[in-house]
Amino acid sequence: MTVTDDAISKVKQMLQQGRLRPGDRLPPEAELAAQLGLSRSSMREAVKALEAMRVLDVRRGDGTYVTSLEPHLLLEAMSFVLDFHASRAVLGVFEVRRMIEPAAAALAALRRDEVQAERMQAHLALVDERTASDVLVPHDTALHRMIAEATGNAYLVSVLETMSDRTARARVWRGLTQEHAVERTLLEHARIVDAIAAGDAELARAAMTVHIAGVERWLLDAAARDVSAALR
Repeated sequence: MTVTDDAISKVKQMLQQGRLRPGDRLPPEAELAAQLGLSRSSMREAVKALEAMRVLDVRRGDGTYVTSLEPHLLLEAMSFVLDFHASRAVLGVFEVRRMIEPAAAALAALRRDEVQAERMQAHLALVDERTASDVLVPHDTALHRMIAEATGNAYLVSVLETMSDRTARARVWRGLTQEHAVERTLLEHARIVDAIAAGDAELARAAMTVHIAGVERWLLDAAARDVSAALR
């Protein structure tokens, strides 16, 4: 378990024990880090991660608050971060996405109309390398939906949207922990959209395969690191 995971685990214990409740303001960073026996840097990273997952609300100039979500929803979000490496479920979803989404991108390249292609390109222009990972994930989700819709197959749209929802937290966590994840994602998105706009089905298929496989590979590497740490 990383120091950030350890910090998140300790904040989760505070919620479980009722020492923190929805709507509560957290103690100042230095005070909370001292209470939990953590460094300020690991405490800061934990707060950043929990803010991205909507567990905490950082109000500049005011303080950091637990969001107003129901306690079980807060704990569910935190459990994901602590438990997803040990679960094969998320990897299973990405495995299916890797099978289906490249075919969807290829079909979109053949069936998309000019308006759909222009909407995808305009959507790409809404973000850049400075975009926070928690903002990029909804942007990513919207783009994947546009691609699915361009196939003209409503059932495919529904299936892909369900899978996308189940991997959203993994993608946020990747953005927070993997170096250059935002830049890499934007570049891959641009290649996919360019291929679809050009009507190049095979290039769209290849670009989408690289995109999905990159996140899947990160998950596999993260799981391997956890196993290695457990054996030490």
